[in-house]
Amino acid sequence: MNMLHFIFPTETYEQQAIEYIEEFIRYSSEINGSGGLDTYLQNATYRDWLQKIHSQLDIANIPEGKVPCITYFAVRDADHRIVGMANIRLGMNDFLRKEAGQIGYSVRPTERRKHYGTAILQMALDVCRRIGYTETVLTCGHDNPASAGVIRNCGGILDVEFFSNTYQETLQRYKITL
Repeated sequence: MNMLHFIFPTETYEQQAIEYIEEFIRYSSEINGSGGLDTYLQNATYRDWLQKIHSQLDIANIPEGKVPCITYFAVRDADHRIVGMANIRLGMNDFLRKEAGQIGYSVRPTERRKHYGTAILQMALDVCRRIGYTETVLTCGHDNPASAGVIRNCGGILDVEFFSNTYQETLQRYKITL
């Protein structure tokens, strides 16, 4: 497997980011952990999304009910291709604690089944360790065994399975001790 590293999104990655989201659409694949990139590309511009992810780091001005977060591209060293993304919440609230967790991640459809999901989640957990977390909470859909496998590969222990009215599906909530 090629090595990956996290890159904070910049204008340099605009075309790759667009192609990344277009691939999910082409494969009719659900998009998670993109920091809302897919929504911004539908309704605004990549530059607007860059402003949004920068503002999510402005801890003093985070809107009520939201938490600061950081979004990364997971870029393959060999060819500098975006193979995935991670969104790491730098705080918790009741909704995140119960239904969304601290980390969202995704792997582009053509790069799946190559262990990139595990590598991306492990890198995100390393970031969580650096900022002082001792435990993380992650969720995935009951019907997403690939994501559940990635979480378990990284030490995730199933906490509870429940129906989410927000997402209208059964979710699994995992905890990972760091």
